[in-house]
Amino acid sequence: MNENTPYAPAPMAVALVYEKPGTPRVVAKGSGEIGRKIIETAQAHGVPIEKNAGLAAALSGVELDHEIPVELYRAVAEVLGFVLRINRRR
Repeated sequence: MNENTPYAPAPMAVALVYEKPGTPRVVAKGSGEIGRKIIETAQAHGVPIEKNAGLAAALSGVELDHEIPVELYRAVAEVLGFVLRINRRR
């Protein structure tokens, strides 16, 4: 890459599952090719996608199949609200 080539960061993706009652869990995560595959799989299955690089970075530190930490509840609740609004429109 030279100085005239635009930098395109590798996509990062984190997939959550939320089943009531309970706390959302991280079920997939990755960057680069794995991140692209997660995004493609979500799109192929009609799963709503929220683009939030900061939240994805924070969630990427959570072990697979573990609940999200309390510190991320508010941010994830906003994403769940987004998903609920999308699902209501369908």
